[in-house]
Amino acid sequence: MDRRTISTRKSSKRKLEQDSEPENQDRHKIPATDTAASYESHQKLTRNIQTQVDILNSSFSSLEADRDAAKRATSVLSQFAKTEDLVDTMVDCGAVPALVMHLQAPPPTRGENGPKLYEHEVEKGSALALGLLAVKPEHQQLIVDAGALTHLVELLKRHKNADNSRAVNGAVRKAADAITNLAHENSGIKTRVRIEGAISYLVELLEHADTKVQRAAAGALRTLAFKNDENKNQIVECNALPTLVMMLRSEDTAIHYEAVGVIGNLVHSSPHIKKAVLLAGALQPVIGLLSSPCSESQREAALLLGQFAAADSDCKVHIVQRGAVKPLIDMLESSDVQLKEMAAFALGRLAQETHNQAGIAHNGGIVPLLRLLDSKSGPLQHNAAFTLYGLVDNEDNVADLIKVGGFQKLQDGEFIIQQTKDCVAKTMRRLEEKIHGRVLNHLLYLMRVAERNIQRRVALALAYLCAPDDRKVVFIDKNGLDLLLGLLESGSVKLQCDGSVALYRLATKASSVFPVDAAPLSPTSQVYLGEQYVNNPTLSDVTFLVEGKRFYAHRICLLASSDAFRAMFDGGYRERNAKDVEIPNIRWDVFELMMRFIYTGSVEINIDLAQDLLRAADQYLLDGLKRLCECTIAQDISVENVSLMYELSEGFNAMSLRESCILFILKQFDKLCTKPWSSHLIQRIMPDVRRYFEKALGKPTKLT
Repeated sequence: MDRRTISTRKSSKRKLEQDSEPENQDRHKIPATDTAASYESHQKLTRNIQTQVDILNSSFSSLEADRDAAKRATSVLSQFAKTEDLVDTMVDCGAVPALVMHLQAPPPTRGENGPKLYEHEVEKGSALALGLLAVKPEHQQLIVDAGALTHLVELLKRHKNADNSRAVNGAVRKAADAITNLAHENSGIKTRVRIEGAISYLVELLEHADTKVQRAAAGALRTLAFKNDENKNQIVECNALPTLVMMLRSEDTAIHYEAVGVIGNLVHSSPHIKKAVLLAGALQPVIGLLSSPCSESQREAALLLGQFAAADSDCKVHIVQRGAVKPLIDMLESSDVQLKEMAAFALGRLAQETHNQAGIAHNGGIVPLLRLLDSKSGPLQHNAAFTLYGLVDNEDNVADLIKVGGFQKLQDGEFIIQQTKDCVAKTMRRLEEKIHGRVLNHLLYLMRVAERNIQRRVALALAYLCAPDDRKVVFIDKNGLDLLLGLLESGSVKLQCDGSVALYRLATKASSVFPVDAAPLSPTSQVYLGEQYVNNPTLSDVTFLVEGKRFYAHRICLLASSDAFRAMFDGGYRERNAKDVEIPNIRWDVFELMMRFIYTGSVEINIDLAQDLLRAADQYLLDGLKRLCECTIAQDISVENVSLMYELSEGFNAMSLRESCILFILKQFDKLCTKPWSSHLIQRIMPDVRRYFEKALGKPTKLT
């Protein structure tokens, strides 16, 4: 299988947090907005936003009063920017150029030597507000065009020229976060960030002493690496891999989550980087993240292992040898749908290697994978199906899958996407190919000694899967038929339906032509006088009286047609020498059809006359006509009349019609089982069902 359905990897926007003083947050608290928010309230907010923008535009200086005003204004605007409904208003009020201006330190005043008031704080607040505005994709380019990237990159450099202070770290962190949001799913801005030289500084920040700065830098690199080959290559060239691999081992869940995210985006669709990542020693720490307390890290690690597993067969084996299988299987039981999806994705890749297939099954992977087939998530369903497709390639897994009901699960599943349906169909064909030799012997052993429910599962599966040459051994010699018939007599409607469907499938495979599908061949060769002699007095030597009317016939034709007429005209009966023979119990139109068959060997039968004609054919031992009647009647079998049709077949020993009734009952059992008389009918037909299958399965295989 060439294509796998997986969740599309997306770069995550950083969650930007406001670090402003509590009093500022309270003073400029945003009123809750709803459909009843008044126009006046909105206008008040707009005026407040404009006031803060005006303050920024008028306070770009090193004066203490201006620095204090700018700090408060950036803090208030950051608070406003957290409300999505106000973002457009802020942009309309000119917040972007004002905030961009304050990403840089103002020019020093004459004679100024010491640090500025709120040094780094104003820049930090501006970066925070711009990052929040960039959450809306339509504002990303506006912010970049205003010159924000150059200043943000300069902020990243500040860690080189300052102590590890909270203010510096905050400014650097918010600059990295703003770059993350600006570049989110915007390939042009990702390229601009690289051109501005940000990547090398972000890689350096991975080794920063402040873990929050590390996380922010990793988050930015994760976004920049997503679907951008030039950025990926530069990140690797800047020697980011050793640090990222070390971050994978961090006990800080936020650190290893960002690190595995960066690596995941780096290796995606980049085989050369995937190789470099493995050479850097990422495999074992990624496997370790499968047991992380952070489900997001687990999810990313599982996805990354799936990508590693596509590299080559050796890598698939190494992943399993290093202990990935058990935690991946445990993840299949999670309540997190995406986590289960990624685990199934990784296992699906691993299951394409022969030795891994047995290991996944041995560690208990089959049952949770089968349960995932009931998922309402199309990708999750498909990943589980793809993994099972790989597992059944190993003969050692086939019996185990059938034993736990896997065949029925695959057969009865309701699959959401066509790709999954195709995968399941391939799995069924692969199973069918495996049912021979030691696999078949194992299944026959289970069918003999296992618990009753397992015996039934095996018999049900073999009804579909075993080869034609093995059917007699499986179902007659090894009592598989008894198990299927036992299902029909069980008290469970589900089991009865399963048994009936399996028996019908077995019947369709055991016989190439059914009575219901084609008219029978004409009886053995005999004399046919032809259509022109039907009820023709020419050369007639016997006359039948039917409903008071004469029907002219010819003894030679009648003698050749059946034993009944031979006994009538060549035996000791009174009709032997009679010129006129009275027919008291057959209608004229029925008798005429019967005679037309005798004279021509064929006849078109109307369903309205078919039962009366069957009675006449049975009475006069016209087997060919009888089979034609049975074929016609069989076309009219329905849920409502099948019981009567079966009685009819018993009354006239109509074996072809009886078999048609049996097949109809098996095929339509899900509808029949709702009828109050169905259980009685099933009990009644059981001996005939057994005889039918013993005859059908006991025949030599037909080659078609």
